[in-house]
Amino acid sequence: MESKNIQEKIQQVKTEIAKKVVWQENLVRDLLIWLFSQWHVLLEWAPWLAKTLAVATLSKVVDLNFKRIQFTPDLLPSDLIWAKIYNQEKQDFQIKKWPIFTNIVLADEINRSPSKVQSALLEAMAEKQVTIGDKSYKLSEPFMVLATQNPLEQSGTYSLPEAQLDRFLLKTIVNYPNETQEIEIMKQYASDSEVNLDKVLSKKELLEIQKQAESIFVNDHIYEYVKDLVFYTRNQDFMKKYLAIWASPRASIALIKTAKILALLDGRDFVLPEDIKEMIYPVMRHRIILSYESIAEGVTTDDVITEILSKVSVQ
Repeated sequence: MESKNIQEKIQQVKTEIAKKVVWQENLVRDLLIWLFSQWHVLLEWAPWLAKTLAVATLSKVVDLNFKRIQFTPDLLPSDLIWAKIYNQEKQDFQIKKWPIFTNIVLADEINRSPSKVQSALLEAMAEKQVTIGDKSYKLSEPFMVLATQNPLEQSGTYSLPEAQLDRFLLKTIVNYPNETQEIEIMKQYASDSEVNLDKVLSKKELLEIQKQAESIFVNDHIYEYVKDLVFYTRNQDFMKKYLAIWASPRASIALIKTAKILALLDGRDFVLPEDIKEMIYPVMRHRIILSYESIAEGVTTDDVITEILSKVSVQ
């Protein structure tokens, strides 16, 4: 697919999403990065901020299978992956595959389910396969998880393990709308007309755009800059002041990958340092763990990332 056609397709997807989601530019940006990366994304903040709406809308404009799973404390791994159903005609048990066998999985309020469910989902996210008995089953291609969690209500929730958090390409904080956007939202819900969404991106076109994103040029000084940013989290003095756990190599990989896709979304065939600076917040905020002292002082992960950016310069 030519570069001009790619930009037209991306704009068509944005136009369709805008029919239902009237704000959240960063959310739409991160959803497109998620779509063109085939990784997984975690959305966080209070209810009723269009997290689920945005994902459901995107799934309708892209020709991919979509399933939504509401995570609850009584959810079991078998509810997520499979179950044995008795076939009376054959007088035998047959395996029934459940929602995880799809292209896009919306894991709504993922932190409301216990560790057994988390471990089942982790295998699917990491290996893109699930194990049933003594057999492993490959999941559909592409397979992407988009999870939401509400950080305000901690009663009855289960914190995601660091190993699973690291599997998410981005952690996007969904913000409240401004005054103008609030009015647009009210008008949209007050309208009686139903919004029709068109499928504007086929699976073949999606794979072509993903391939094009991989070919975006990254200069050596960008690699050096990313390395310096990630290694600064491992600086002993910096760690003693702020961090309990530093950024893993997956942070470096994610920064390069997301910067490439951001360049593609902007119509460029090369990565700029500004792309790294823009993507470092959603890439790093769930990969560095604050120390108890930092938490006690009211420091946030975004504060730490801002500090890192101020200390590390492009060579």
